[in-house]
Amino acid sequence: MTALIPESDHEYIISAEQKGQRLDQFLSSIEPLNLSRSQIKKLIEDSFIAVNDRPAEPSYKIKTDDKIRVRVPPPKELTIKSEDIPLDIVYEDNDIIVVNKPRGMVTHPAPGNYTGTLVNALLHHCDHLANLGAPLRPGIVHRLDKDTSGLIVAAKTDAAYHSLVKQLKDRTVEKTYVALVHGVIKNNEGVIEARIGRHPVNRQKMTVIQNTKNEIRNTKSREAYTSYQVIKRFKNYTLVEVKIKTGRTHQIRVHLSHLGYPLVGDPTYGGKKDEFKLKGQFLHAKKLGFIHPGSGKFVGFETKLPAELEKILYKIA
Repeated sequence: MTALIPESDHEYIISAEQKGQRLDQFLSSIEPLNLSRSQIKKLIEDSFIAVNDRPAEPSYKIKTDDKIRVRVPPPKELTIKSEDIPLDIVYEDNDIIVVNKPRGMVTHPAPGNYTGTLVNALLHHCDHLANLGAPLRPGIVHRLDKDTSGLIVAAKTDAAYHSLVKQLKDRTVEKTYVALVHGVIKNNEGVIEARIGRHPVNRQKMTVIQNTKNEIRNTKSREAYTSYQVIKRFKNYTLVEVKIKTGRTHQIRVHLSHLGYPLVGDPTYGGKKDEFKLKGQFLHAKKLGFIHPGSGKFVGFETKLPAELEKILYKIA
């Protein structure tokens, strides 16, 4: 499958919390870029990355208020390769395929990350995927963060794509997650309704935008709705079931952190020491339900926690 990679510019202003990191280390941690340190080094050598509008070395220690600009190279034609990557298929028919995505797998190709994704694996497994959507996302109607495991559905036909996208827009798709957070939540259940937008200083992060007219007017944000229910409390942690009606970037991670209970292992919104050495947040898309595009009947799917996350619950029990 051939697609056109759009040219794009990314700009980041360094906060006091971020200062002291190596330039290549900082940029490699930014999810929207999905660049490895070696790829960042090559971009620096080719003058695609500048600090305060000047060339910089990969080892440069970033400072507060530094302005870092990253330019993705000009458009080029890309062939998305099908790759023989094992898939944990939960359900499949002529219209859709539901997969239990593992932690560490990117959902779809993006600049700096064109192989090893779920889309690469789907292209190898499926005879066809829906042609609609972004060029690098055939069949993809929603996504999971790289280190979030669990259920994701892809459309194999254009009709199925239209149906699933409409259901997502109408907020009728049922999505349930399991998360382990720092701290002991007192309430048995709760609802978080808080707008989410790009952080005004740290542009690779999302943040809650307070519900004031001036702040909403001056910041691009979108409404977000998250509900949670406590499954089990531990000494310093709480296991919760989370449901979302909206699908904003990093929504669960941002909302729970805003509430004062960041996800265990979250490198971006955690802010706490991770004693389990977990690579990425403790978040699993456990249940997924929607109207089947072909039959018109509701279908629901469920999957267990990955063994890596189960071990953590065993340790703190």
